[in-house]
Amino acid sequence: MKRGGDCVNQVLAAYLAVVIGLFPIVNPLGMAPIFLRLTAGSTDRVQATLAGRIAVGGLALMVASLFVGSYILAFFGLTVAAVQVAGGLVVVASGWRLLQQGDDSREREQRSLVSDDILLTRSFYPLTMPLTVGPGTISVAITLGAKGAGSGNLLSEAIGAILGVATVAGSIYISYRFANKLLSLLGDGGRDVFLRLSAFILLCLGVQIVWNGLAAMALAPHG
Repeated sequence: MKRGGDCVNQVLAAYLAVVIGLFPIVNPLGMAPIFLRLTAGSTDRVQATLAGRIAVGGLALMVASLFVGSYILAFFGLTVAAVQVAGGLVVVASGWRLLQQGDDSREREQRSLVSDDILLTRSFYPLTMPLTVGPGTISVAITLGAKGAGSGNLLSEAIGAILGVATVAGSIYISYRFANKLLSLLGDGGRDVFLRLSAFILLCLGVQIVWNGLAAMALAPHG
């Protein structure tokens, strides 16, 4: 009986560690207006399809990062710091571009719309990676996986981690799928402010990721 209780506690601990560690970085609610901007002009059906694909793609990326991410990096001779710097630069570029798009007129925005078929091809890049599940999320997932590998019951840890990742992926789907309805409450002016703020936060997040990577490189032992 006690052993069963310990397993439940380990599952719950792993679940909470993953959700608390990943949800603030993924920030699906904050990314919702950016998702709407990048899918502007598409039908509700296409946006629903994209939301599902992004959630599934994000789930796959996070699970892979948790369980095999450290091994993949070791195979290629890479470090988490290198992933942070390279990926952070991509996030900075994306955030800057979105921030500048906030100054476009509605007419210019309409001219820049792409077809639904092209949008669907962008479900993984850039909508899933790096905008939704980016280098910050991947590096945290790799760290969580490395910490969990040496503690407690591996099966319990794995179950809790998978449930936690599934929860984060579910929040991505809900936030993106119903982003239009949620943000319609803000009105046009409020949505524009929220978009600019989200783009600026994305830019700052990219800078922070690059900074963390550079700091880790500077502190790493040389030899």
